[in-house]
Amino acid sequence: MHLKQTIKRGWQLSIFLALPFLANAGALDEAIDTQVNTDIAAQKSQEKIDNLSDETTDMLAEYRDVLRQTQSLKSYNDQLQSLVNSQKEEMASIAEQLNNIETTQHDIVPLMLKMIDVLQQFVSLDVPFLKQERQTRLEALTAMMGRADVSLAEKYRRIMEAYQVETEYGRTIEAYQADLEDGETKKTVDFLRIGRVSLYYITLDGKEAGMWDNDKKQWVVLSDDYIQSITDGLKVAKKQLPPDLMVLPVNTVGEKQ
Repeated sequence: MHLKQTIKRGWQLSIFLALPFLANAGALDEAIDTQVNTDIAAQKSQEKIDNLSDETTDMLAEYRDVLRQTQSLKSYNDQLQSLVNSQKEEMASIAEQLNNIETTQHDIVPLMLKMIDVLQQFVSLDVPFLKQERQTRLEALTAMMGRADVSLAEKYRRIMEAYQVETEYGRTIEAYQADLEDGETKKTVDFLRIGRVSLYYITLDGKEAGMWDNDKKQWVVLSDDYIQSITDGLKVAKKQLPPDLMVLPVNTVGEKQ
């Protein structure tokens, strides 16, 4: 009512100023009331419009916020789906690899046993240097193949390592001390290995030297002329002398020089 009275008074003031031009007071009041009601209704309508506009703005902001969240969730779901698909492919790949591993194990175990057997034959036919060390290595490989606590990959690695060691012997010279067994006799001597081509020995007193004849599978005593060369060769192998030309007998196919 306060609003209506305020508007009515405003209209009365306006009409009062126009009294000289108006003759009917009753009609005037009726007209004022009508106009006041119209103004009030218009104002209320405007308020409703303003309220609706505010609500619309709020709803639009909320809609945009929901839309952003929806887009974010969609992107996240797409990423998750991509991850799930990748994991499925990885699982399928792992399953296939496991199947292949079983097949590989069936194939590679006999191969590794064959490799050890070949290596044993090679060592038995080779020049007899470092006999105990090489035989111990072969026995360890054979025992390893029966162990469940050693992985297939580790078994293969050790076999290949043994092959690499044997290969390396062919590119190096070496001096070492060990027992020389010749028939029923046994004595400690210094050995000189030159690659895997020649193996020499000299007694500790330096009075006897010899070499291994791989064709005859026996030791051959050399003349005293070679004692100094073998002694120098031992010093070169021990890095006590720089490398130098050595005159030594070697085994060749069909003859000895």
